[in-house]
Amino acid sequence: MSVSNKEYSVPSNLQVLFEDNHLIVVNKRVGDIVQGDKTGDDPLSEVVKKYIKAKYNKPGNVYLGVVHRLDRPTSGIVLFAKTSKALPRLNKMFAEGDTKKIYWAVVKDAPPKEKDTLTHWLVRNPKQNKSYAHNKEVPNSKKAILEYKVIKKLNSYYLLEIDLKTGRHHQIRAQLAAIGCTIKGDLKYGADRSNKDGGIHLHARSLAMLHPVKKEPIAFLAPPPIDPVWSACLNE
Repeated sequence: MSVSNKEYSVPSNLQVLFEDNHLIVVNKRVGDIVQGDKTGDDPLSEVVKKYIKAKYNKPGNVYLGVVHRLDRPTSGIVLFAKTSKALPRLNKMFAEGDTKKIYWAVVKDAPPKEKDTLTHWLVRNPKQNKSYAHNKEVPNSKKAILEYKVIKKLNSYYLLEIDLKTGRHHQIRAQLAAIGCTIKGDLKYGADRSNKDGGIHLHARSLAMLHPVKKEPIAFLAPPPIDPVWSACLNE
């Protein structure tokens, strides 16, 4: 598929990290929603469709499959399928844990250990749009597992790197709150104040997997949003 001869500029509200015939990977901004919801706001999926349609002068509807989601106040890597061949393969890979998803989280209080594996059973409350973490299995709960380690100590915060083993609703937010490590800006899970942009300091930093069609290893790295705290995390 060829690009139009006329010069094409990527829209300012879209940061494309990778694109080929089957995949497109973008760095989601704080506040963007991945799929449409009751707010009626233009979702990231529609922004990507418009980008593809304009870039390649595609007539008619653009195919785009949503593989996974990030919470609205979270930033970072979101992967979409551009073909119906890639989508079911990606869905299977994500469902079976055949991807490596690394997140960064900035928390105010030091975790109990420098590194640890957390296992909880999460119960989702749809009315509150919140998940509650339990230390043992309870009715209607789903098992949630993540590994974390402290990778940087800032003046007032700690930067955690999180290896997500399962993909549950608000998993990282709920599990970290359960050990007394609420994410910066996350009022829903106990932060004492919000961030100015309405987001939280949780960022989908990297994703590694096999290409669903080419079967070659691929990996993506997303720069965090530009703000003083994230900048301090990146400084050596």
